[in-house]
Amino acid sequence: MDKNQTLDRRTLIAGGTLLTAALAMPAIGAVPLRDFSFQDGHWTVHHRALRKRLAGNTEWFEFTGTTTAGPLMDGQAGYEDNFLDHPSGPYRAAGLRRFDRATGMWSIWWWDGRFSEIDQPVVGRFENGVGTFFGDSELNGQAIRVRYIWDMPTPGVPRWQQAFSHDHGASWETNWYMEFRR
Repeated sequence: MDKNQTLDRRTLIAGGTLLTAALAMPAIGAVPLRDFSFQDGHWTVHHRALRKRLAGNTEWFEFTGTTTAGPLMDGQAGYEDNFLDHPSGPYRAAGLRRFDRATGMWSIWWWDGRFSEIDQPVVGRFENGVGTFFGDSELNGQAIRVRYIWDMPTPGVPRWQQAFSHDHGASWETNWYMEFRR
């Protein structure tokens, strides 16, 4: 192998490494998230939700709230304490998260204070700066898939979104956004 072939091979390897790194980065302007430490503290929350879920509805409503969040068990778990000033009446809700070291996955349980049941957990992880979590639930007596996505398209402003699927994840309807500001 001559000197030019060695240089070409090094250039190709370096270029491939840079391309791989670039493809793994989140979108321009987005801030990569890792686990849930980004959410620690007190937040004012802007909510945007569909009026009817999985009903072909496109009418959104907005309201405010607050969240206090933090770590538990030296960061292996975490909590959210939420106040939602919902138009139908204010209520509280809580989120509890647990990290499984063996699988590298987080489980998130949501408890809407208006009901006695705690939702089945959604399970997932952060990859390339975005947290994606899936689970099963029911809506109007029918089985659905649930997806949570945590990202930060605007630096310093975490965003959570919830989507439902009635066809086992073939299609998704995003029905709720929460934007967190200090």
